[in-house]
Amino acid sequence: MIAGLKNIGMTMLLISASLTSTKSFAENYAQHPQAIKLIDEMVADHDFDRAELEALFAEAKKKQSILKAMSRPAEKALEWKDYRKIFLDGQRTPKGVEFWRKNQSALDEASEKYGVPQEIIVAIIGVETRYGRIMGGYRVLDALSTLAFDYPRRSEFFTKELKHFLRLSREQQQDPLALKGSYAGAMGYGQFMPSSFRSYAVDFDGDKVADIWKNKRDAIGSVANYFKHHGWRQGAPVVARAALEKNFKSELANQSLKPKYTVSSLGEAGFKAMLDLPADEVSSLVKLEGAKGTEYWLGLHNFYVITRYNHSRMYAMAVYQLAQEIRKQYDLKKAKG
Repeated sequence: MIAGLKNIGMTMLLISASLTSTKSFAENYAQHPQAIKLIDEMVADHDFDRAELEALFAEAKKKQSILKAMSRPAEKALEWKDYRKIFLDGQRTPKGVEFWRKNQSALDEASEKYGVPQEIIVAIIGVETRYGRIMGGYRVLDALSTLAFDYPRRSEFFTKELKHFLRLSREQQQDPLALKGSYAGAMGYGQFMPSSFRSYAVDFDGDKVADIWKNKRDAIGSVANYFKHHGWRQGAPVVARAALEKNFKSELANQSLKPKYTVSSLGEAGFKAMLDLPADEVSSLVKLEGAKGTEYWLGLHNFYVITRYNHSRMYAMAVYQLAQEIRKQYDLKKAKG
């Protein structure tokens, strides 16, 4: 009996140790194999301090709510008629006009320098964060670690973003534990992923720091710079509504975000642009389920540029239509003085 009790006691100790280890593993990423591999790479490739990274990942927490959110993005769960209501909700337009008027100088300068309309810049910030009101409450380190190490489907992408985040934290002399963002690790007014921050964020006020979290001028300049680098064509249209003719070929719709059909070929397929466009203009064909039925649109080059910000037709259309509404109300207020 005594020997049996000893064995039971030892078994209980082993189980307890195992549970403690499992709990520790679940609560932080210090001992996660992929985190250890990432630390090795950051030390070897970018001269990071191993002990500092180990201490940092000991603070990183797995967030189940992030994994849940990633499984149900609005772009996939909703039809256009419902998705549109989220962003053209009666409040985002007047708040956009207010944001524009309060940041008139920065928007004028950004539009002049980068060739992007003010209303597009404003609409992006409105769609992403309600003009800075909702920039995300997750620590970016937790979000990116969770997705890099516990979301296999996109682990490669988020591992790269996590590496970029560590580098930008060092470059910007920011505490990586203090920076917050969305459940996907996007940051600031314009919700830049770390790689986008490092590529496109700009110091637009000359203080030698690119701050997209608190500095509206930097955020505005950064969004405009992003669009310029992705090929925004100044003065060019974004979309054109398509009128349907007999025997239109609906199977051509939503095949690619990138423009692949000429306006003339779409006309021959039964989709006539309700806008005067060159016959050789290249376009995608967009199909959306609207409140009044199915809508068809020609998505032109600038529409594709908007999808570089978020790879979604509905997102790009929401940005475009919100921008149009903001411009309309802004011009009315300006005319009234």
